[in-house]
Amino acid sequence: MAARTVTSLVRVLDVVPEILHDDARITVVFGYDPTSAFNDGVLDLLRSLRCRTMPWPQLAECDPDLVISASENLTVPPGDYPILVLPHGIGFQKQVPDSASAGTRLSGLVPDALLAARRAWLAVSHPAQEAQLASFHPGTAGRTVLVGDPCYDRLLASGRWRERYRSALGVLPGQRLVLVTSTWGTESLAGRHPGLPAELLAQLPADEYRVALVLHPNVWSGHGAWQVGVLQRTAVEAGLTTTDPTNGWQQALVASDLVVGDHGSVTMYGAAIGRPVLLAAFGSEAVPGTAGWALRTAAPRLDTARPLPGQLEAALADHRPGRYEQVTSEAFAAPGEALPRLRETVYHLLGLARPKQPPRTARAFPLPAPGAAPPCSLLVHTTITRRRNDAIEVDLRRFPAALVGELAETADSFRHLACDVDEPDTRLTESATTILARSSVFAADDGRRRITELLTDFPGARLAAVSAENGCLVGLRGGSTVEVTTTATATATARPCPDPGAAAAAVYTCLRLGVPPDGIAVTLRCGTLGQELLLRTHHPAAVDQPLASRDRTSAARGLPPSS
Repeated sequence: MAARTVTSLVRVLDVVPEILHDDARITVVFGYDPTSAFNDGVLDLLRSLRCRTMPWPQLAECDPDLVISASENLTVPPGDYPILVLPHGIGFQKQVPDSASAGTRLSGLVPDALLAARRAWLAVSHPAQEAQLASFHPGTAGRTVLVGDPCYDRLLASGRWRERYRSALGVLPGQRLVLVTSTWGTESLAGRHPGLPAELLAQLPADEYRVALVLHPNVWSGHGAWQVGVLQRTAVEAGLTTTDPTNGWQQALVASDLVVGDHGSVTMYGAAIGRPVLLAAFGSEAVPGTAGWALRTAAPRLDTARPLPGQLEAALADHRPGRYEQVTSEAFAAPGEALPRLRETVYHLLGLARPKQPPRTARAFPLPAPGAAPPCSLLVHTTITRRRNDAIEVDLRRFPAALVGELAETADSFRHLACDVDEPDTRLTESATTILARSSVFAADDGRRRITELLTDFPGARLAAVSAENGCLVGLRGGSTVEVTTTATATATARPCPDPGAAAAAVYTCLRLGVPPDGIAVTLRCGTLGQELLLRTHHPAAVDQPLASRDRTSAARGLPPSS
């Protein structure tokens, strides 16, 4: 197995064990080729899996029976053993820089020497790719093998695990997961709009949306994981889930509700499994006449200069099943047959009889690593939509405080800053209206004691909220404690218990309206989700009044409102 880049290594690691399992006649050795500019992470991955590895120059000494690679850019010593080249993406849809010249080459096309020696076999996922390759290089004629796409097959097999993936990634019922995906290069989404994940998080309400980022492994290798982490640091703190380049993007794609991408393979995979797609970039390096090129005109564009939420909502509303079927049907043939076909090919090239065990079929991907934690600090915006004597209806919208700009107040809409007790940014906690303790559930008396501690530790806060056994407790500076519970008439789309931040938002809204938070029902709506809460004050005490005037003072000092 050739190990040259993380991208290509992951592909062979994904399929080869499913082909050669339980066959003691075959020994697998990984040849590490360090010549790629994107070799960072290859040895780490091999060592983490405890693969038998040798330096690539020793290939000439070991006399292999077959070389399998998902990297076409190989320098192979003379010999008579065949080389099977698997695609590490979808087909041959991109021109990439040629390390051997100042020009470009077709991604996936092997060097002339291997074609001239008639040693290379190119696996393709669709018959149209055979004609495409022949038009680029006549030497590929008769050297292709139609196997399908094993990654696409696994994505299809994983569809039944979608809700499990969403739960593992921390996507709550009623939330939408937006997957941002980028190939590599200056014309990619990451090259054109590196700040797009943060912009999405800043504009999409945190209760209604989650955002995940899938970067091509070459981005991680080319810049290093440390640099990628620095570039996305604030976005990650604001709730962005970044997937490991070696594992996890497939599960995030299956779990997603919408894909924002470019001309990379992940975007096409998203279209193929039926996800709405918005193109935020599309490079000129895409090859005309391919299925990837066809997606350029079939999918709508995302205008990053305009507000993003409306464009995402329109893409979701306008999407229809099978929208990209005509495009993707030109990329994938023989769905579900990739592993059996690859197995047949590998044993034929090895000159071995196939094992008696039947071939494996595509399996669902395992559960992914947990998604990013929600942001510690949120700018909370509440808008009164209906008010009666004993009930208030409120639209609740919360955004990561580290990213969002100002949200205007009106006579019926208020804003405040809510920070978790674990927020490390003291600038935010010192400016917070509400301090939250979300990590523990308290009995009533213990919860009140914890609230007293919080208001003592954070003297600038007006409210403190904790999770309680039957709901939440919200303490006011001045001694009162409000018990917040979900009413029996909550809708089917409601979440079972309020989180401390939502409970505190309900109490805060009552205070800003001058309504005592006692015996009043507050319906909080976050997009399509609804939650009806009942507020009861424990041992009523005088409530501090000057919240509105204090907000104006905070704004004058340049702090978040209600600081």
